[in-house]
Amino acid sequence: MTVSSPVFERVAIVGAGAIGGWIGARLASAGCRVSVLARGATLQTLQMHGLRLHAGSEPVRSVAVAASDRAQDLGVQDLVVVALKAPAMAEVAGQITPLLGEHTVVMTAMNGVPWWFLEGFGGALAGTRLQSVDADGRIAQAIAARHLIGCVVHASCSLKEPGVVQHHFGQGLIVGEPSGGASERPKALAALLQRAGFEAERSECIQKDIWFKLWGNMTVNPISALTGATTDRIMDDELLRGFISAMMLEAKAIGARLGIVINQEPDDRHAVTRKLGAFRTSMLQDVQAGKPVELDALLTAVRELGQLTGVATPMIDALLGLARLQARELGLYPR
Repeated sequence: MTVSSPVFERVAIVGAGAIGGWIGARLASAGCRVSVLARGATLQTLQMHGLRLHAGSEPVRSVAVAASDRAQDLGVQDLVVVALKAPAMAEVAGQITPLLGEHTVVMTAMNGVPWWFLEGFGGALAGTRLQSVDADGRIAQAIAARHLIGCVVHASCSLKEPGVVQHHFGQGLIVGEPSGGASERPKALAALLQRAGFEAERSECIQKDIWFKLWGNMTVNPISALTGATTDRIMDDELLRGFISAMMLEAKAIGARLGIVINQEPDDRHAVTRKLGAFRTSMLQDVQAGKPVELDALLTAVRELGQLTGVATPMIDALLGLARLQARELGLYPR
């Protein structure tokens, strides 16, 4: 039997921050009927002015979108792009339900380890719920696994103000089924994203792409938040580089137990990070803006996977303890 390729005409953005706004504006420009689930100042701006995207020397792109703080108003969608910060996911997951029809695809464009990481993956650990990112199973219950497509973002964007996105660099989006393979859904989704101007590709094991990106930002993000330093200053410190390398080797060992082989050494990744120059990480930006930090998706989940696979993580534990204490003292992480 031939499986028809999905058509993504109605698209909802959940989390209209920097990445969500960037993706939404591009998809709207490509002809999709884009809706945004938003609230507060973001909702008011979107209703009055739409989404606005600044990208290099291109003219400012302004696109009209339907916006509401009630998913019921937006209706069932073909594609739901979830671009939330991980700490908000448990609260918002249940609100997404009215957007989901029988064939709706939910594409998660989020940092770190997602709640569905072991869905159809991980050998003997497949199906294990990660307590660190979905403690009571509320997210998995609200969004059935059959809806999910993973997305790894290789781009930098920032929010100039609510509803106004600045794109800095990178166009990469990698999409794939949580259970692996080359189904029609990521194929059709990658084609749509390419038409919208992204450098989109399919992955037959999206967990590998998630882990490889995490291999770099699980270390530099929390260190930048602790120190206030940009990535160039972090990479210039020999002692910090050694500490980061030790953490990366712990994560590399965990990945190997899960079937994720990383052929690079930490120094190879450091060279890539250096090319970013004086870059403020997303976690540093969150701390400076007084927003909750994504420690659980970036570090706690890695520690949990270490425990599940029998890999000791003393260096990861040390950074997690320091970053967690700082965030709690600032009121940016639950006690």
